[in-house]
Amino acid sequence: MGKIVIVGAAGRDFHDFNVLYREAGDARVVAFTAAQIPGIEDRIYPPALAGPAYPDGIPIRPESELAEICASESVDEVVFAYSDVLHADVMHLASRAMAAGADVRLPGPTATMLASRRPVIAVSAVRTGCGKSQTARFLAARLRSQGHRVVAIRHPMPYGDLVRQRAQRFSVEADLVAAACTIEEREEYEPWVALGIPIHAGIDYAEILQAAEAEADFIVWDGGNNDLPFVRPDLHVVLADALRPGHVRTHHPGEVVARMADVFVVAKTDMATADAVAELEADLRALVPGAPVVRAASPVQLDSPDSARGRRVVVVDDGPTLTHGGMAYGAGYVAAVQGGAAEIVDPWPGAAGSLLRMRERYPHLRNVLPAMGYSAEQCAALQDTLNRCDADLIVAGTPIDLGQLLDLELPVVRARYRYAEASEPGLGEIVDAFVARSRSEF
Repeated sequence: MGKIVIVGAAGRDFHDFNVLYREAGDARVVAFTAAQIPGIEDRIYPPALAGPAYPDGIPIRPESELAEICASESVDEVVFAYSDVLHADVMHLASRAMAAGADVRLPGPTATMLASRRPVIAVSAVRTGCGKSQTARFLAARLRSQGHRVVAIRHPMPYGDLVRQRAQRFSVEADLVAAACTIEEREEYEPWVALGIPIHAGIDYAEILQAAEAEADFIVWDGGNNDLPFVRPDLHVVLADALRPGHVRTHHPGEVVARMADVFVVAKTDMATADAVAELEADLRALVPGAPVVRAASPVQLDSPDSARGRRVVVVDDGPTLTHGGMAYGAGYVAAVQGGAAEIVDPWPGAAGSLLRMRERYPHLRNVLPAMGYSAEQCAALQDTLNRCDADLIVAGTPIDLGQLLDLELPVVRARYRYAEASEPGLGEIVDAFVARSRSEF
């Protein structure tokens, strides 16, 4: 295979290396490149994770340097390994690699999914921000209510000390504190902790899977972005967003994920038009004939239902949903409008630091702030921006208690959202049938 560069975003890139290249004697990974997530480049994938063939580790460099790396290292192959990217952008990157003399590879699910000894339900989506995590938690809670031991495995978010993040398990608040979780990590792990269901994540998913199997009857894969599952699912639930009906075939690997579906969930039907829901359902049925299509709602509610009424509010919503997910607003905005806010205050005139750069990169952002907190710098920028807002109240549409993490001058009210069945039969009944079959198969 020769010399290889893995193009990633601190997630699938590491997984693909571990599964495909760490012990491959005919391949030499000379670099990872990093994109999408700010501040994850200019690091080293450490020797403790890379293995004995890499005593100095593997450099992680900005994706902008791809052509330079290919030329200086005489790279034979560039491996694409991140998600929620327009098909055209994947080919633009491939063109850069090929022009620099390299072949291009897109590793598929057969080569990269791990096999589990436990039945696995994977929850994936065609785009970021469809509602995967709330769906995964709904299914996990349903399984637990039936007396099963349930454990979640989450798509990786290794943005800190990579050795410490090799294999993580979160079950209590102290675990989040000990791991010094960022805002983005807390958004994904904290709701599972609150639910009382352990969640595993990290970098080495063979080790992570083994730990999860030891305490589970069923494993729920809580997918990130719109990536392929790292663990082979026995039931693959795929979400598509009724607010973005034309996005089923536009992104990689979202279209791959859709074509792998055992069951589709049309999400946010309570917010979309009937025409959009019908268009999306027709597209899904044409893509995978025979796969059941069910509907789901995402009801949102403020912790204090009347807290926003008649008041000027500033809204903070989930970061990835608003940035590379492409959404103009999230649950916080919906809850503020439904709650009778007199005005949604524009936060951008007082934007500070890294948020200004974020606005330049994602110009579609208007009246909401993304809860960007991958680093101390980003947390400070979010805090400073919110404290400069001329508003009465902050509505936080993130799954975490933002008021406990930042020193904010305005009161904060949380907007919570959940999965709700919106058709009969629903997803719960399909999963119940899967569980009944699993009793004889596992």
